[in-house]
Amino acid sequence: MALRIHPDIASLHPYVPGKPIEELQREMGLARVIKLASNENPLGPSPKALAGLAGGHESLHRYPDGGAYRLRQALADRWKVTLDHIILGNGSDEILGLLARTFLAPGDEAVMADQTFVIYKMEVTAAHGKAVIVPLIDWTHDLDGMAKAITPKTRLVFLCNPNNPTGTMVSADAVARFMTQVPEDVIVVFDEAYFEYVRDPHFPDSLQYVTQGRNAVVLRTFSKIYGLAGLRIGYGITTPEITNCLNRVRPPFNANTLAQRAALAALGDDDHVAKSRAVNAAGMQQMESGLRGLGFTAIPSQANFLYFDVKRDGRGIFDALLREGVIVRHIEGTMLRVTIGQPDENDAFLCALQRVLRS
Repeated sequence: MALRIHPDIASLHPYVPGKPIEELQREMGLARVIKLASNENPLGPSPKALAGLAGGHESLHRYPDGGAYRLRQALADRWKVTLDHIILGNGSDEILGLLARTFLAPGDEAVMADQTFVIYKMEVTAAHGKAVIVPLIDWTHDLDGMAKAITPKTRLVFLCNPNNPTGTMVSADAVARFMTQVPEDVIVVFDEAYFEYVRDPHFPDSLQYVTQGRNAVVLRTFSKIYGLAGLRIGYGITTPEITNCLNRVRPPFNANTLAQRAALAALGDDDHVAKSRAVNAAGMQQMESGLRGLGFTAIPSQANFLYFDVKRDGRGIFDALLREGVIVRHIEGTMLRVTIGQPDENDAFLCALQRVLRS
């Protein structure tokens, strides 16, 4: 049967997530599988978040609070903005799609880095916009190059900070210079999914651009350090004018009841966040040291993962690690990305990688 499809959609490829643990166990007959592919918190959710789910099943026959008042108010209080500055998404990914659908007409442009979160290009292309790609410099966003790529057709700029998959960061000074070069009618999207993991004191305060009234959007998520990836909930902080526009295309019940409850409870557990940061920092040192011992140097990361060059067929190493029961992420060519896990998981990965290299 003939199928009509727009060429922009035909040019896209489905997003390929990290391989599920259960699927690999079934395929390979493995008793234990370690997943270090999707940048999840190895500690799991906050105990307060799990407690917040208690009793939630009693209202599952009711639609969620479409305005997510309690969670949005808690986020507004946390970041010292008004309720109208907050928008929720089914993961922050959904807000990326809302931005593309709301602000891009066919032929409009969106500037983004090469080797960054693949969803930017997917959403822009699906909205029949044009993705303008600017290469990284030293694995980091080239903000001068991105500023020069802005034209009268530019509507959106995507800045992933820290960047996925490289883990690199652009500093406050670099962002400040960049923002002076961005026309006021262009929306700058600061995607800060790994914000809570950042250790560098020079990380930018991107929220200042929102409170100054600039056309800026700051995206954060409960999927990473808060450990709620399975519930799919993220949020954006932006101007009331932009949230008003986004809410015109936002599905009415996009943040489900259980996600709202767990996120609200997780937001109040700073101890769990601190513990997760400490585990990540120690694991980062463990992984970097182990990789150096195997002859590899990872790109310095401000997130909860490392990106490194295996100096040979990356896909082959990825497949061999799967047979060892370790799931990482092959991005392209000779590069692999590995999530920081708990100490025993990190050791298991390093040992498996050593066996693969010897074989």
